[in-house]
Amino acid sequence: MTNPAQFISQVRAEAAKIAWPGRREVVTTTIMVFVMAMVFSLFFFVVDLLIRFGVTGILRVVG
Repeated sequence: MTNPAQFISQVRAEAAKIAWPGRREVVTTTIMVFVMAMVFSLFFFVVDLLIRFGVTGILRVVG
């Protein structure tokens, strides 16, 4: 078992190994997330619209 000082030393050593993304990569991936969120929201809106029209049509025929 390690003592707290050794643990902190090991945590700092591991944190130094982290490859942090640059500003350009962060901006690019953020934009991609927003674009994909808009694409998926549009897709699910259209699917929901089609399902609603289908169910409404079936209920009109049956009822």
